[in-house]
Amino acid sequence: MSENELLIYIAKKSIERKFTNSFDLNKDELLEKYSFLAQNRATFVTLKLNGSLRGCIGSLVARRTLFDDIVSNAYMSAFEDVRFYELSFEEFQKISIEISILSDNVEIFYKDFEDLKSKIRANIDGVILEFDGKRSTYLPQVWQQLPKFEDFFVSLCNKGGFEIDENFHPRVFVYQVKSIK
Repeated sequence: MSENELLIYIAKKSIERKFTNSFDLNKDELLEKYSFLAQNRATFVTLKLNGSLRGCIGSLVARRTLFDDIVSNAYMSAFEDVRFYELSFEEFQKISIEISILSDNVEIFYKDFEDLKSKIRANIDGVILEFDGKRSTYLPQVWQQLPKFEDFFVSLCNKGGFEIDENFHPRVFVYQVKSIK
């Protein structure tokens, strides 16, 4: 089994435990056999059903092992994403799973909107906005739906509930992802 296949398998097993009432992965054995699973990594797990978003939960900062982050985020994507009802067993049998493994966040310092626009790379950078105690993010994959910078930025602001006015100058961070489907 390749590394990518293993990560998808772990995510599926995490979701499946809700329906089987058992989690038949031996964490210690997997960590011993695949040392990369023990590295602290931040991930997002995205579920799609018939090509449409069905759940997406993740971590922006690496605070637990890759194994634990995928197990937690896969389960939460299926059953705790507030935008959706819990995933049914029938849906589980049809979903596709994408895992995004995030690089470390890097803060972007900018003067104004045009300067910011010149420093963010469409289709490469995931973006985090922080302002007034709120935070929102889009994975780099979202550029596929919102390819124009202005549309991407406005949608990300709306997602975060930010009020865009002359005082709006959020902290901006970027990251990249390794995407596994």
